[in-house]
Amino acid sequence: MQAIVNVDENWGIGRDGDQPFYIPEDLAFFKRMTKGKIVIMGRATLAALPNGKPLKHRTNIVLTTKQGFDIEDAIVCNSIEEMLYAVEPFPAEDIFVIGGAQIYTSLLPYCTTAYITKIHANGKCDRFFPNLDEMTDWQLKEQSEIKHHEGIGFQFCTYKTNN
Repeated sequence: MQAIVNVDENWGIGRDGDQPFYIPEDLAFFKRMTKGKIVIMGRATLAALPNGKPLKHRTNIVLTTKQGFDIEDAIVCNSIEEMLYAVEPFPAEDIFVIGGAQIYTSLLPYCTTAYITKIHANGKCDRFFPNLDEMTDWQLKEQSEIKHHEGIGFQFCTYKTNN
């Protein structure tokens, strides 16, 4: 299983239910990495997607504790155990955790790779991804050169767990 996310300079991922930055190259990277794959998200992340609908050309899994929640074109799981059973037939490299903060925190122990787009700006976020630079079991393995979009620097980073 893998995580994919963009973070600000404080590892922030969201503010008031939305992303603070939209960088076309990052969106294209996300689409390229997850198209045809399995994406796992929480109910709030689903609601923040365009029209609150599951992502096209992907198997969408919504992890929620809300019993009875149902949405067309998605698999709804009410526990981590149920979600693990749902993804069991798929190769681990095809499974991407895409948010939000609580889902990332809960599922990071199941991930072996994290694709982090680091945005060199402060998004004044109220939701955060765990800071992998401070975690001894995660190591930065690759990072791109710093790129720019509308004056904001960003770079693509790949972290791997030592476990």
